[in-house]
Amino acid sequence: QNQFGLSNYGKNDGSDSMISDFTFRNYASRLPEVYSGHPNRVERYNQYENMDMDSEINACLDIIAEFSTQINESNATPFDIQYNETPTDHEVDIIKKQLQQWVKLNKLDQRIFKLFRNTIKYGDQVFVRDPETFEMMWVDMSKLARVIVNESEGKRPEQYVIRDINPNFQNMTVAAKTTTDYMTNPVTGSVSGAANYTMPNGGSGGGVGNSRFMTAMNETCLDAKHVIHMSLNEGLDVFWPFGRSVLEQIYKVFKQKELLEDAIIIYRVQRAPERRVFYVDVGNMPSHLAMSFVERVKNEIHQRRIPSQNGGGQNVIDSAYNPLSINEDYFFPQTAEGRGSKVETLPGGTNLGEITDLRYFTNKLFRGLRIPSSYLPTGPDDTAVQFTDGRMGTALIQEFRFNRYCRRLQGLVAPYLDKEFKTFMKHRGVNIDSSSFDLDML
Repeated sequence: QNQFGLSNYGKNDGSDSMISDFTFRNYASRLPEVYSGHPNRVERYNQYENMDMDSEINACLDIIAEFSTQINESNATPFDIQYNETPTDHEVDIIKKQLQQWVKLNKLDQRIFKLFRNTIKYGDQVFVRDPETFEMMWVDMSKLARVIVNESEGKRPEQYVIRDINPNFQNMTVAAKTTTDYMTNPVTGSVSGAANYTMPNGGSGGGVGNSRFMTAMNETCLDAKHVIHMSLNEGLDVFWPFGRSVLEQIYKVFKQKELLEDAIIIYRVQRAPERRVFYVDVGNMPSHLAMSFVERVKNEIHQRRIPSQNGGGQNVIDSAYNPLSINEDYFFPQTAEGRGSKVETLPGGTNLGEITDLRYFTNKLFRGLRIPSSYLPTGPDDTAVQFTDGRMGTALIQEFRFNRYCRRLQGLVAPYLDKEFKTFMKHRGVNIDSSSFDLDML
């Protein structure tokens, strides 16, 4: 037996005891593959939230989402129907009516902007579908613990483990857990079974192992058929089945720009104020007497004589601190030769208006998100090259690339919505071949 207590697969003892189960013969154990994403996946979601608070990144995400979620005036929805076969007028009316009802049910005419924006911001977006009404319920990505994949069917997601899910869904969409979930002890490195999820039908699991390192979490296992997982992942990188945010590629530039902005603010606060320089005439005094004289003059300037509050006569006065206000005058004696003390203004920090380096990193951030410079409030930069098609249309080559970039992002999100809409039509009993049309984003 192996370390999981399962018999070795594919062992032939000379009889017909060869195991016929496909999964059992081709893999070391019956354990499915459990994907929890990048080790810092949840921390990265918080990182994306901090990046979204930056005004430039916030505007860039809005621009991408606005260009990718236009409203179709013909059917008053954010989608366009592409027919693969010539439909009849009756089929066109049915599909159009069902699409409008589906959009109205899920308020996609209002939520499509945020849906698409969150998908490109986090790389993923998860919804739980109500099996009765087919309404899409939003799920926080940080609550998605892991995905259990059926490796015998091409690594198809089979179950989703979600933390702190709405209790109303626990009796509607919870699937019976078909496999044992395993977790690794961070101290010993051993693998042990963990019942740290909420069992179906009201059962509850408890933490396994040392409670100091393993804490029972309120997790619920949902069948994948009730979960809509929109992702920017094509399955060609190590992040699968989780997507990769478009903000990941500009994280370094964002940190550099953030540090530079802080440095500019600190420099202006520390060096921008003007200061006064006091030149105190000490004549031919020795060095020790000169320093004492300068110190006495400084104390005289920094003091203001006021009458004593305790009384005791007219000659009793107190000294209060004088903050050297710019509205006050200073009086210094001068000799007949014009020699004496003087006060000059020391200029503040220079080059306070020089933000060329900050503008460089800002433009680099925009280029990382494929935003054309002509869309920005600062206007086009010097590197903007125009693209002319020889006819009436003239556009920047950056705008052409940005359009292709938005279409590529739409091509990653639209298939999930297309599949969900066709599932909705099947649930409604509409008997139209789903391969005869495709749902696309404008």
